[in-house]
Amino acid sequence: MTSLQGCHRIGKRYRFEAAHFLTGLPEGHQCSQMHGHSYEVEFVLTADRLADPGFVTDFGELAPVKRMIDETLDHTVLNEVLPVVPTSENLAAHLAGWFVEHVEPSLPGRLAAVRVSETASSWAEFELAER
Repeated sequence: MTSLQGCHRIGKRYRFEAAHFLTGLPEGHQCSQMHGHSYEVEFVLTADRLADPGFVTDFGELAPVKRMIDETLDHTVLNEVLPVVPTSENLAAHLAGWFVEHVEPSLPGRLAAVRVSETASSWAEFELAER
């Protein structure tokens, strides 16, 4: 068997409901009014080598992410709970920063990207630089 080089990746998706509005948009822009979305957020982790018994990270170790989403973001007005303008791009970067600070230190894998979808057909992704 040929020895392959590369890395392993896993992803975990979470859903939550929230409202937001965006300022600084042209008059009449649909996103300038308060509106809601059924958000889907995906955290992608990577590892060069698998931890026993063969995981990038045990999905159970991601429980703090679900807890934070449920307690902080679900059924809120994102403008009131986020320190950034609540675009999908900013939300993805914010969640990546939170994850790296609060969850990643205890994991064998490392965060590669966070993807945020406001609709089934659109998404924004924050990809972390190689670390």
